[in-house]
Amino acid sequence: MKKLKSILKWTVIVLVMLNALIFISGRTYLYKGIANTYLKGRKGPDITEYKIFANREVKTGTPQPWAVSADYNKKNIPEKDLVFMKKYKTIAYLIVKNDSICYEQYWDGFGKNSITNSFSMAKTFVSILTGIAIDEGKIKSVDEPIGDFLPQFKTGENAKVTIKDLLTMSSGINFDENYVSPFAYPAEAYYGTDLQKLTYGYKVTEQPGKVFKYLSGDISLLSFVIEKATGMKLSDYASEKLWQPMGAENPAYWSLDHKGGVEKAYCCFNSDARDFARFGELYLQNGNWNGKQLVSEAYVKASITPADLLDQDGNKNEKYGYNWWLLNYKGHPVFYARGILGQYIFVIPDEKMVVVRLGKTRAKEETNGHPNDVYELLDAALSMYGGN
Repeated sequence: MKKLKSILKWTVIVLVMLNALIFISGRTYLYKGIANTYLKGRKGPDITEYKIFANREVKTGTPQPWAVSADYNKKNIPEKDLVFMKKYKTIAYLIVKNDSICYEQYWDGFGKNSITNSFSMAKTFVSILTGIAIDEGKIKSVDEPIGDFLPQFKTGENAKVTIKDLLTMSSGINFDENYVSPFAYPAEAYYGTDLQKLTYGYKVTEQPGKVFKYLSGDISLLSFVIEKATGMKLSDYASEKLWQPMGAENPAYWSLDHKGGVEKAYCCFNSDARDFARFGELYLQNGNWNGKQLVSEAYVKASITPADLLDQDGNKNEKYGYNWWLLNYKGHPVFYARGILGQYIFVIPDEKMVVVRLGKTRAKEETNGHPNDVYELLDAALSMYGGN
């Protein structure tokens, strides 16, 4: 009995001390983080967690339903790939070939209208919006300094950062991209309530435009630039320039740092597999949607060309463009958007194919900078519909 009382006593003491540290440090976002991870039996975010945040609706216009191919769902995912997909808790796998849906499957109670988080695929969507703002003359070019829009970047080393540096993840800003620490940028940006204050608290510590270093904060800054340049909320701009023209069937929801606040642009665009596929189809068609050029072909091509950078090991960058990941797989050039829990939009131009995979986790191991599940997911699509 005395031992139990002692344990309870020290547990209370520890909790009191933790609470005091949280208040003193000002990191009250940790309460929300803990309540929605560890207290729910998880170590990280959930794919339907947009429900715990304020969101801004990305409104639809006139829906343009996908065409469905004559052989829709007449082929099956190869057994070895199916086992792999189930292992990593896939909830949606969709293949568009020749502008028509030829295959889709859903698991674990999810369906074609299920809304889930894009996570870092949103970075790619912000890149597309940047291209549109450039096409419209609201941003001069990718070489324009971001200080033209953000006063915090008008002087000193900060003044060297350009739009292109943010698009290519080479800002040289000291964002701490750590997905384990609850004190690093990703955790506070996700669960915190003042994204702008947080983001502006970092500064340039390395020469911009030289080294590829994946930083979520770069895209937060890019979204602030777009809002300043266009005079519109990011979600409203996305609705007017992409979601409505592309004929999305369901509204999307972009999570905010607080009610009425700013979009968490580096992540947290919430939609469904069919509508996510539209981003891939748009780029498959070089920025054209049903005869209307939504983003210039020149910008599309620049986006999927490796940025002239070195990686952190000193090697020439071959895997990243303007927030698109790049890969040559079995002779097929592939570019794709990806999210931390295995959210993917793959585009395989020589096969006229777009593949969307959504899920609850992805492979931790990587080969040449790409998660190993990428290769399995591409194998499945190519074995089913490649060469047709």
